[in-house]
Amino acid sequence: MNDVSTPAPVNSTTDDWRYMALALSLGRRGLGHTWPNPAVGAVIVKDGVILARGWTQDGGRPHAEIEALRRAKKLAQGATMYVTLEPCSHQGKAPPCADAIIRAGIARVVSAMQDPNPEVAGQGHERLRAKGIAVEVGLGEAEARRAHVGHVTRIEQGRPHVLLKLAISADGKAGLPGRKPVSLSGEPARERAFQMRAQHDAILVGIGTVLADNPHLTCRLPGMTERSPVRVVLDSQLRLPLSTSVVATVRETPTWVFTSANPSAIAQEILEQKGCKVFRVGERDGKLDIGDVLQVLAEQGITRLMVEGGPTMAASLVAADLVDEAVLIRADKSIGAGIAALEGMPLEALTAKLTARGSERVGTDTIEVYERG
Repeated sequence: MNDVSTPAPVNSTTDDWRYMALALSLGRRGLGHTWPNPAVGAVIVKDGVILARGWTQDGGRPHAEIEALRRAKKLAQGATMYVTLEPCSHQGKAPPCADAIIRAGIARVVSAMQDPNPEVAGQGHERLRAKGIAVEVGLGEAEARRAHVGHVTRIEQGRPHVLLKLAISADGKAGLPGRKPVSLSGEPARERAFQMRAQHDAILVGIGTVLADNPHLTCRLPGMTERSPVRVVLDSQLRLPLSTSVVATVRETPTWVFTSANPSAIAQEILEQKGCKVFRVGERDGKLDIGDVLQVLAEQGITRLMVEGGPTMAASLVAADLVDEAVLIRADKSIGAGIAALEGMPLEALTAKLTARGSERVGTDTIEVYERG
C-alpha cells in the first residue's frame, strides 16, 4: 500500500489524458457556483465507452463523483473513474464519495491531485486502495491545481484566491486628472470581464467605486445574470446609499458589506433589513484591514475573489502581497496626466511580483494575464 503522502505513478495513455481533459472541462462548469466546495469534474469509462459524466452542482452538492455514479448506475461495475480531485473520505453533509465509489464497483480511479483539505489529504485514495481499487494520482495535476486554486488557497492560506482586474490606458493610467472616470475598455473586453465574474464566488469593490459609478457588479450577458457573484463592498463608515444598485437588487444578487467598529448599530440594521449582510473587521492605517476581510470571506466559504476596485484598493492589495493573479485590460489610447493604476506606486510593483502567463488581443484592447510563479 502506498504511503498517504506519496502519489502512485501514473501510467497514462492517450485515452487517459483525453478523459481527464474532459473531466477538467466539466469541472470548470461549476466555477463560481460550488463554494465552499471545489468545482470538480468526473468521467466514468469502460471498454473505451464514456458511460457517464458528472460535475459538482451549484452550492457544492451533489459532488461530481456522485453525479457521475448516479448516471452510470450498474454500468459502473468494473469501470474507470477519472476525477479532478481526490474523492472525499470524511462524513460531511453527505456521505463520503470514496464509499460510493467502492459500493458502485469501480475498478480503477485516475485522480488528478490529492486534496489539501486535512480531513481528506490522501485518505480518500487510501480507502479506495484498501478495497482493491487501482488508484493513480497526478495525471493532469498542473491543470487541476489551476482549476482548484481557490480551494487550495482557502485551505492552505485561510483566504480566497485573489484576482485583481485593472482596466488601464496604454500608458498605465486608470482615470483622468481630478479622479474623473474615463471609459477605457471596448465592448468585447467588457464582455470578457463579465465572463470572468461568472467564474468567481465574489467580486470586491470599495465604497468609492460604488458612489462614483453605481455599478451593478453582475454578469450582464444574455442568460448569465443568475451566474453573478456575491457583491462585496468595503465601507468603513457605512455610507452605502440604499438607492444604489447593489442594495436595490440585493434580493436577486447577494451583497455583503464590510465595515469597521465605528458606524452605529442602527446603520447596520437598516442595511440588513434591506437584505445585505454586514461584517465588522479591524482597521490598519485608518483603512479596513484587507487581511481580515479576506479571512472572513474564507470563513464564509468564498474561495475565488475578483477585485475590481480603484487604484487605492489595488495598491493596498499589492502592498500586502495579496494578489495571486492579475488581469490587465490595456486600451490602445494613452491618457497622459492622470490617475495611476496603483495609488502611489508604479504598475511594475504588481507585474514584477507575478509571472506573465500570456496576452491576447480582444477587440481594440489587449488582455494581459499574470499569476504567481
